[in-house]
Amino acid sequence: MQFVDYVKIYVKAGDGGRGCVSFRREKYVPRGGPDGGDGGKGGDVIVTASRDLHTLLDHKYQKTYKAQRGEHGKGSNMKGKDGEDLIIKVPVGTVVKDADTEEILADLDEEDKSVVVAKGGRGGLGNAHFVTPTNQAPRYAQPGQKGQERWIILELKLLADVGLIGLPNAGKSTLISVISSARPKIADYPFTTLTPVLGVVKYGEYQSFVVADIPGLIEGAHKGAGLGHQFLRHVERTSLLLHLVDISDHLPSNPCEDFEKIQKELELYNPMLVRKPFAVVGTKKDLALEGYRLKALKEYCSKRGIDFFAISAVKKEGIDELLRYLSVKVKK
Repeated sequence: MQFVDYVKIYVKAGDGGRGCVSFRREKYVPRGGPDGGDGGKGGDVIVTASRDLHTLLDHKYQKTYKAQRGEHGKGSNMKGKDGEDLIIKVPVGTVVKDADTEEILADLDEEDKSVVVAKGGRGGLGNAHFVTPTNQAPRYAQPGQKGQERWIILELKLLADVGLIGLPNAGKSTLISVISSARPKIADYPFTTLTPVLGVVKYGEYQSFVVADIPGLIEGAHKGAGLGHQFLRHVERTSLLLHLVDISDHLPSNPCEDFEKIQKELELYNPMLVRKPFAVVGTKKDLALEGYRLKALKEYCSKRGIDFFAISAVKKEGIDELLRYLSVKVKK
């Protein structure tokens, strides 16, 4: 299934029905008077969160949503039927914004949470409402109000307890495949993972938590380089971040600088992200034969009071210790 996390759609609430101009015409009622009924209210457009959905894919292809209009009023003081509300379902974690002003209309971060994004027009009053002592046979009624219309943005931010971040090929996909049932595509070239991947980690007899593999972070990601600009929004939802740094011997870069690059991108995108709880994980320990990158990163974290773990996801070294740490942190 294609993963879509950002769409722009047009919504139009139903117009209100017009009021009716009518007079009683019965054989034995010579002065029946006006009896025009009111128009019905137009339907609202409502966006609601559902756990049955995991992507905004449906809304990528259907861009226009219109609610039902209210029926017109009728004679004999019969009110027109109200238009039905239009419910647009989105995944839990969707932020709804006004496309013109960028104002956040709602953050639908819970099941069944909803927001009215376009209000239906009020129905017009029938001529029965306009009788006065000096005008006992009014021949006019109100038109129905127009329903609201606007363009809105739906932006999905994944809800996860732990977010895996790091440069391409840092070992995020391998780790999530080892600790959960998620099966992301894995290869030895950059940008293997093109969409965020969620996995449920079960630890112990009762505890479980959700881990997200956030792809595409490179230097300049906050400006749109690589895939980072598409997926940095998902980092905002996580409770805890794991910075994965490749410590295998074959890389020429400084592992401490690799970590700092990602930290810088987070700060430039949203300064609040660097205040999140985080830990550093040195990956591919089985390829750290000389160990100089491992040692450098470990000393760097120790001096700064950063929690550090060295693992080999392939050989499952250090995984139990890491999961034990995560389960405690997530619980808090």
